[in-house]
Amino acid sequence: MVAFFQVIIIQQPLPELGRILTGLLLVILGLSLFVRGLEQGLFPIGESLAWAFAKRGNLSLLLTFAFALGFGTTIAEPALTAIAPEAATDAAEGGVIGHDESAMQNYATGLRITVALSVGLSILVGVLRIIRGWPIQHLIIGGYIGVIIMTAFAPPEIIGIAYDSGGVTFSKPSPRLAASTLTRAAELHSSLMSRMPLA
Repeated sequence: MVAFFQVIIIQQPLPELGRILTGLLLVILGLSLFVRGLEQGLFPIGESLAWAFAKRGNLSLLLTFAFALGFGTTIAEPALTAIAPEAATDAAEGGVIGHDESAMQNYATGLRITVALSVGLSILVGVLRIIRGWPIQHLIIGGYIGVIIMTAFAPPEIIGIAYDSGGVTFSKPSPRLAASTLTRAAELHSSLMSRMPLA
């Protein structure tokens, strides 16, 4: 696509074509190895964990673990850890918080905890949705309506940070791996419970 625009539309030669092609091949190789590593290493662990939770048949334990896994993977997310101090600096420069180190540290920590709580809650609701059979479109539409309503009432200085925090968090593999593991556990839990005569 870039080559098409560069050569056909802009009508300029591609600068350093060899380096671009080498970089592209390395990206493809790296992503291929990353996905292969997930398939061989992390997904089997998630699958066995999902089976263990499903066999226990304890819904409250599964939901507690869902929340804890979502919270834990997000609070430790390096991208969120990196962006929180930047957000605190921007908030201090905008006059939202004080310029002292303590206020900026509290803001950064509060941001990380808020995002982690939100991800933990969303994974918990996702697991409940699978177990209870709730239609996903109702949750998605309800979520978007909720975001629009909250955006209308939120202070303008936090809206950009709120939207960016979600993107930064869920663009990374760790929360998605947690969600996929728990999705499988919830599906197995529902399947096993539906086969039990007293369920």
